[in-house]
Amino acid sequence: MEIFTLAFMQRAIAVALFISVITPLIGNIIVLKRLSTIGDALSHAGLAGVTIGLCLSFSPVITAIVFSVLSAITIEYIRRSFPNYSEMATAVVLSFAVGIAAVFSGFVKNSAGFNSFLFGSIVAISNFELITVIVLSIAVMIIMILLYKELFYIAFDEEGAYLSGVPVRSVNLIFTILTAIVVSIAARTVGSLVISSLMIIPVACAMLISKSYLQNTVLSVMFAILFTLAGLILTAFYDLKPGGTIVLIGICVLIVILMVRKR
Repeated sequence: MEIFTLAFMQRAIAVALFISVITPLIGNIIVLKRLSTIGDALSHAGLAGVTIGLCLSFSPVITAIVFSVLSAITIEYIRRSFPNYSEMATAVVLSFAVGIAAVFSGFVKNSAGFNSFLFGSIVAISNFELITVIVLSIAVMIIMILLYKELFYIAFDEEGAYLSGVPVRSVNLIFTILTAIVVSIAARTVGSLVISSLMIIPVACAMLISKSYLQNTVLSVMFAILFTLAGLILTAFYDLKPGGTIVLIGICVLIVILMVRKR
C-alpha cells in the first residue's frame, strides 16, 4: 500500500478518476451516433498537437487541446459539406493528423516524453496537467449534464430532434469540441493511441447488461473506473504501459461478459 502514498501515484489516480468519468459520457453518445471512428481521428489530432508542442518547447497538453479542437471544428464543417458521407470527415482529419505527427515527430528531441503521450505514463503527470484535467473534466461534466436531453434525442434520432426545434448543429459542434478536449487531456495518462478504446469498451460492456440509456451511462462510467484503476495498479507494480494495460483489462472483461451472456 506504500505506493499509494507516492505523489506521482496520487496524481495519476486523481487524473484517472476524472478521465474515467468523462470518457464514457462522451463514448456513450459516440457509440449511439455510430461515430466510433471520431475518437481515433481526434486522438491522432491530439498526438499531432503533442509533437508540435514538444518541438516548440511548449506545453504539449495545451497544444494538443488546441489542435484537437480545431480538428473537431473541421470534422463538423466537412460533415455539413458532405451530409451523405459524414464518415469521410473523420478519415480526412485522421489522415491529416497522422501526416503532421509523422513529420514533426522527426524533430522531437525528447523521445521519452513523446512515448509517454503515445501509450500513457503515470510518472510524467505534472501538477499543471493535474489541475488542467480537473478543471476541464468538471467543465465537460457540467456541459454534458446541461445538454443531457438534447444529446439523448440527437443520439437516437437526429432528424426528429431537428424537427422538434433542437439546435442540432450547435449541439453537435459543442459535443465534438468536448470530445476533442477529453481526448487531449487523457493522452498523458492513457495514451493518444488507445484513448478511443477507453471511450468505446466500457460502453460496450455496459450495453450488454443495461436496460436503459441512463443505466448504460452509469454502468459504463463504473466499468471505466474499474479498468483504469486496475490498469494503473498493475502498471505501478509491473512497470507496464498504462494505456495498453487498461485496454486489455477492458477487453478481457468484455469477453467474460459475452461468454456469460451466451451461457
